[in-house]
Amino acid sequence: MAERSGYLYDVLRDGEPTGTQVCVTEQEAAEQEQVTPGRVLRAFRRLSWPRSELVIQPPGGTTLVNLPTIFYTDNTAPSRQRVTLLRQGVLIEATPTTYTWHYGDGTSTSTPTAGTPYPAFDITHEYGTVDTFAPRLDTTYTGRYRLEGGPWIAIPETLTVTGASQRLQTVEAIPTLVDY
Repeated sequence: MAERSGYLYDVLRDGEPTGTQVCVTEQEAAEQEQVTPGRVLRAFRRLSWPRSELVIQPPGGTTLVNLPTIFYTDNTAPSRQRVTLLRQGVLIEATPTTYTWHYGDGTSTSTPTAGTPYPAFDITHEYGTVDTFAPRLDTTYTGRYRLEGGPWIAIPETLTVTGASQRLQTVEAIPTLVDY
C-alpha cells in the first residue's frame, strides 16, 4: 500500500454525515482556504442590510381617494460591512438598485429610483376606494466585494430586503359651498 501525504481535515459536505474526516492534498487544502464568490454570496445573504423607510405624503397616515399619494425613501447610498472569511478581511458593499412599491391594494410598481418628495415627486399612486391599506417598500440590492486592498468583484446575485408595512387610510373629500 502506497503511503499518501496530505492533511486530515474535518469537512462538511452536502449529503455526508456531520464530522466526516477526509484526507486532502496540500493543493486541495489551499483551495479550501480561498475566499470564493460562493462564500461571499453566502455572507452577503446572511448579513443584515437596511430596510428602506417608506415615506408617504401627505403625512399622518391619511390620504384622499382619487388623488395622487406620493411615495419615496431616503435609502439611496451604498452600505458596507466588513466580515472575516477564512481569516481574511472582506469588505462587502450593497447598493439599492430596484425599489418595489407595494401599495397595499394588490398593485405594485418597480423602479430604479427612490422617488422624491413634493413638489418634485415621481412615484405616486391613486387609491380608488375608501379603505385602510398597508403599503410597503421592498429594496433589491446588488453587491460587490473586495479582499484587503484588492479590486472590486461583483456578487453574482441580488438580495431583496422586505420593508415594513405602514397603515394608510383613504378618505373621501366632499366639497361644500359656503356663504361668506
